[in-house]
Amino acid sequence: MKASEIRSTFLKFFEGKGHTVVASSPLVPGNDPTLMFTNSGMVQFKDVFLGSDKRPYVRAASVQACLRAGGK
Repeated sequence: MKASEIRSTFLKFFEGKGHTVVASSPLVPGNDPTLMFTNSGMVQFKDVFLGSDKRPYVRAASVQACLRAGGK
């Protein structure tokens, strides 16, 4: 099975359970000066978690590109 098929199957599973499929955010977030790179799938929802934004959905699924550098 190809990686693209795994991603597609993953998203279809959650979409079938009522989640909204959300596109991946850029690897370099333009709206968050505290981050150099997107390091998790939650970055695009940070404003929702902080209460400064609302989305038209309550369940989301995405496949997010991220960059993780060691150090911790």
